[in-house]
Amino acid sequence: MKKLITAVMLGACVSMASASALAADKLEPITYLLPAPKNLPAFAPWLIAQQQGYFKDEGLDVTFVTGKGGVDVAKQVGAGNAPIGGAIGDTPIIVRANGIPVKSVALMGAGGLTLIASHESAPIDEPQQLKGKTITVMAYTDTTYYSLLGTMHKVGLTRNDAEIQAAGPAGVWQLFASNKADAMAAVPDWVATVRHNGGKVHLMDPAKGFNSMAQAMIASDDTIKNNPQLIQRIVRATVKGMELIMKDPEGALKAYIKAVPAHEGKEDEMREVFRLYNKYVYADQKVPGKMDPERLAAVQDFYVSQGIVDKAAPLEDLYTNQFIEASQ
Repeated sequence: MKKLITAVMLGACVSMASASALAADKLEPITYLLPAPKNLPAFAPWLIAQQQGYFKDEGLDVTFVTGKGGVDVAKQVGAGNAPIGGAIGDTPIIVRANGIPVKSVALMGAGGLTLIASHESAPIDEPQQLKGKTITVMAYTDTTYYSLLGTMHKVGLTRNDAEIQAAGPAGVWQLFASNKADAMAAVPDWVATVRHNGGKVHLMDPAKGFNSMAQAMIASDDTIKNNPQLIQRIVRATVKGMELIMKDPEGALKAYIKAVPAHEGKEDEMREVFRLYNKYVYADQKVPGKMDPERLAAVQDFYVSQGIVDKAAPLEDLYTNQFIEASQ
């Protein structure tokens, strides 16, 4: 009798293992293009979604591949080399003007990704105070630069009214931290890094600056039309990653450190990154992931007025909220 019971239990275990292997085999492999290396804290929602099994729950096996910035990601997605990728909500405005058929399918927060950071010893609280200052940005083709120009434009300043330096993703905060710059147009990651290294950082109220956009997920017109279920599953899982950061920062932090072991020992810095994203980027979005068309229209108007793009595209060509609305 014992032998019979043992045999039945063994058979059950083998069946369960076989079922698990079969389920794993059924996961659909997907390439997700990121605009920069995946270990950057900015991509925490995606890494948390993977670590927590949100993608797996949607039947997806996601592989993250690094592109060369948001515009490059948009080009690759538009060409069909990947079904979906990451950029900024502004990106479709730029690439649509060049005939690249992509649009935002989810926006990761109601705030802008760019913060105007200055030193606590010489705080900048108003856009007018940027005049004559040395300011670092990542690149002259990066959203941080365009956002800075938009903030200056609000008070009649141009790029010639300040010493704006394109310093790269490391130099942008290193020059600021070493007091070689008065301010930086920074993503929350850089602010947290400077503070973690002992710097005293003051942030201008984003409401006084330019209403640029948060990170976005972008997909091609073709994929949106012909494989909407795939986009729906990716969007749903990723937004859950963002919501975990918003609702349970400590739980999200533990999941993120597991996903990116390189950040072990940097928990305080990562905690500050999450705090900044929750306060300035993710907050106040009535429906997580939903694009605000009025804000998008205002950003596009600025891009056209500055000659960054030649003409405005119809708003419906730049975004869709269909996947966020379906998730609700």
